[in-house]
Amino acid sequence: MPSALIVRGEGPVQKRRKLSAAEQPLPSRTSRIFAPYRTLGLVSPTDVPFTSIPLGKTTFQITTSVGRCLHTYDLRKGLNLTFITRPQTPGDITATFAWKDRVFAAWGGIAAEGESSVWVFKRGKRIAELERTAGMDEPVKQLLIFGSWILGCCSTKLEVWKSATYEHYTTITSSSSRAGRVSETLSGVLCNMPTMLNKVLVGKQDGSVELWNLSTGKLKYTITPPKLDTGAVTALQPTPALNLLAIARANGSIIIHDVRVDKEIIVLNQTSSSSTAITSISFRTDDRGAGDDGRKPGVMATAGPNDGDVTIWDLNGGGRVMGVLRNAHNPASTVRGEVLGGISRAEFLPGQPLLVTSGRDNALKSWIFDETPFSPVPRILHSRCGHAAPVTRLDFLPTDTDGSDAVGKWLLSAGRDQSLWGWSLRRDGQSTEISQGNIRKTAKKLGMLGKGLDLDYRASLEDLKAPEITCMACSLNRDGGMGASTGGGPVWANVANKKGNANTSDEPATGWESIVTGHKGDKFARTWFWGRKKAGRWAFETGDGTAVKSVDITPCGTFALVGSAGGSIDMFNLQSGIHRQKFPSPLTPAQARKQKIQQANFTATDDITITGLRRFNPGKGKHTRDVTGLVVDSLNQTVISCSLDGKIKFWDFLTGTLRHEIDWHPMTAITAVQHHRPSDLIALACDDLSIRVVDIETRKLVRELWGCVGQISDFCFSPDGRWIVAASMDAVVRVWDLPTGHLIHAMRLDYPCTALAFSPTGQFLATADADSVGIAIWTNRTLFTHVPTRHIADGDILPAILPTASGEGGEGLLAAAFEDDPSDADADSDDVLSAQTAQLTAALTTLSLVPRSRWQSLLHLDTIAARNKPTAPPKAPEKAPFFLPSLEGARPNSSSVALPPPQTPLPTSRILAHRPSAPSPTTALLAAAAHTTDYAPFLAHLAALPPAAADVEIRSLDLHARPSELLTFVRALTARLQQRRDYELVHAWMAVFLRVHGGLVGGDGDLVQALREWRGEGEGEGRRLGALGGYCAGVVGWVRSGR
Repeated sequence: MPSALIVRGEGPVQKRRKLSAAEQPLPSRTSRIFAPYRTLGLVSPTDVPFTSIPLGKTTFQITTSVGRCLHTYDLRKGLNLTFITRPQTPGDITATFAWKDRVFAAWGGIAAEGESSVWVFKRGKRIAELERTAGMDEPVKQLLIFGSWILGCCSTKLEVWKSATYEHYTTITSSSSRAGRVSETLSGVLCNMPTMLNKVLVGKQDGSVELWNLSTGKLKYTITPPKLDTGAVTALQPTPALNLLAIARANGSIIIHDVRVDKEIIVLNQTSSSSTAITSISFRTDDRGAGDDGRKPGVMATAGPNDGDVTIWDLNGGGRVMGVLRNAHNPASTVRGEVLGGISRAEFLPGQPLLVTSGRDNALKSWIFDETPFSPVPRILHSRCGHAAPVTRLDFLPTDTDGSDAVGKWLLSAGRDQSLWGWSLRRDGQSTEISQGNIRKTAKKLGMLGKGLDLDYRASLEDLKAPEITCMACSLNRDGGMGASTGGGPVWANVANKKGNANTSDEPATGWESIVTGHKGDKFARTWFWGRKKAGRWAFETGDGTAVKSVDITPCGTFALVGSAGGSIDMFNLQSGIHRQKFPSPLTPAQARKQKIQQANFTATDDITITGLRRFNPGKGKHTRDVTGLVVDSLNQTVISCSLDGKIKFWDFLTGTLRHEIDWHPMTAITAVQHHRPSDLIALACDDLSIRVVDIETRKLVRELWGCVGQISDFCFSPDGRWIVAASMDAVVRVWDLPTGHLIHAMRLDYPCTALAFSPTGQFLATADADSVGIAIWTNRTLFTHVPTRHIADGDILPAILPTASGEGGEGLLAAAFEDDPSDADADSDDVLSAQTAQLTAALTTLSLVPRSRWQSLLHLDTIAARNKPTAPPKAPEKAPFFLPSLEGARPNSSSVALPPPQTPLPTSRILAHRPSAPSPTTALLAAAAHTTDYAPFLAHLAALPPAAADVEIRSLDLHARPSELLTFVRALTARLQQRRDYELVHAWMAVFLRVHGGLVGGDGDLVQALREWRGEGEGEGRRLGALGGYCAGVVGWVRSGR
């Protein structure tokens, strides 16, 4: 049989050739603006167990699955990411195994009639593929490699390959499947015993364990379960002691079995009523950890997918529980709702007091056992984590006052797992979770992590965290970095600070908190230190005791504003934690007396109308429903708030009084607001599925953007303020162009987008969807390519290709700059369309489409010629040096070359000799225009000429021609002015005409009259434009005035 080894990437590298237009492959990208780049935040989000292998004697490499690619981490470097496999597998990875310097990954077979295979990776690159067979239609649940065999355990059969050649050897089918029962018979677990050659142990659904000979493909023995109701075999693991096998079943029981004599040695967890299934068993191999002093061997660790605990067993003396590592990972989703959890694998590293665990909470952790003092429960050593639940909020970190190069590098994200993360787009190892204090220490004080062995206790560390973040704001202008003083006390300590009794520290502070967050169902807004990556000192309570709905930080970074569900707005000082202002501010006794007098004089009770202007009374104007958005202008003068009551209120920052109000009730309610500081525009998302844009300066509605089908989940401005990007629950991300109001782009995702953010540099767009714990990063292709601003229809919404965890297929900024965009044809068609439309309407005075440099060069041709004139005459070339050979001998001799005979001129007619030559195109067009008064062809011809040619044609105009070319030229320019087109080009032509032919104008009365008509037409148009400009200036001045 020939070898089935399929090796990739070997042999000489062929030179790539440029493909023709017909040979170019069709682009897979469907988005004209955003190209997929990569996915952040994925560590171990699947239930596929990790695989590890020692790398020499110094470190270990641990490989996890993130869907369709693998991540490899180096333990010695603190679980630093070293390799990401490429290419991605066509299907989801179902099993992995590390062997020697290679990693085997089984994928596919999950969907009906889906293909499946096993790929081989080395240092992140695919190098081979195991031979496929026609019957490989089931997912491989576990891979195992030992000796010369590669095994893949499926639901009903066992696939066997040769490890040397990767060729398929045989397929072993269970006895139940042979009897005609095609349902799942194998439980998907298998192992080999070190003392048995070519033998493998396979677990079954009925609780039995079969021993198969791989060479002969025959069943050798079956280990039956002790009871019929034990359930399926969930874990198999050989012990360090010879011939002993640990068997775990679905009822939670663990049996240490002697496979040589088929005898039970130790039975654990058999009578516990609350036992959960054990899917991972590992033994410590450094001969330490057991006994009262930890100097005996015999330690076993077990874990399962239903909780986040790891149980440590001492197998000496019949077996006992030494301790329980509580909440090593989040509990399973059935316990914590949407938060993914449970432990997929717990493994002792060979010869080391280290335990490595991974879970579906998107976390990979290493734990170390202390010998002095001895502790049966390990402590955390390294961790590599991400969000354990879908992301709900995204925000790029703004720039700070020093303008550092970190702009666009950091991304803040909050998820349903009650965590706040900072992600680095430059180096993945710098990403970190913002600490909420020592949660495990607090849990230990409360008895949650005690040494009690009650396995029924299901309290989670998540219960000690702050609730889920629903809104956040950030400003780095006062962030102290790593040198910021934290006060030395507990986090969020001043829960009663409304009267100014904040517990400040005596330490000199170089800065203070820079992040404020609001939490689901909580009346406290919490502060965070970005520089120190930890929770802050203050917890700001809302004025009416209702839940926080919106937060904001002033541009200076000194004050935080908190909006509540009851409509109150409070402002706090971030440095001292003291309450500073309410909106509206409470009335003083003098203001109350004054208000009573005003109410007696005027009939209005809520506001006073004087000379047509609305003035609001102090203490009035509070929102009646949830405050859904807060914005502070760039100068700390105005606070803008919006609410579900459909009102936008403009407050005085210092006094807290209401200045202005925009009322959209009952037309719509406002659900969110975004602010673009450079342009002083605010965009408001409404419950009627529209986005309205308001100018803060004029307080007028400037745009209404429609097109969303579902509820608007999140939206943002582009950094230049030209676009608004919005995501809705119909899984479509839309882009509007603000100057035109057109919907210029839309891409459909696989799942609804819950959050998005634009980087301050405009390079990246970050999105999060409702079905993933990762964050998708897209590159902005418009930094290098043109995007048409025409309005698109619903049929133009195409599915987008999502970014991948490996970055495969992603497009960086340089790739986007040099890629041939298929939408360039559309852009060219738009340019042609705009070129054909030289004038929108006859009432507008328009400029020409001729490049500016062309008509400016026409005015200064003399200066350009003088500047380009050579300063010295040309010099003869120097003679060649004497040592160079002469070329005279190589030149052909003129006497030896036969010259052609001289040609005699043909006789010509005397009549034809005196016939005038054909007129130039300019002369012909001028003559035709003089008879038809249609000057458009002549002017189009003149506009197409280069500056030097146009100058020659103007100089060549003949006064004595009939009709006069000078007179026709002036009348053509006058006609173009009457059409209000090519304003600057007409004046440039007239300037050259007067400079060349100015001396001949006075001798021709018709020419003088034509020039007077041209001047009158120009002056009349100037007066009209001046009147329009004055009118517009007056309207703008009236709108901006406060009267």
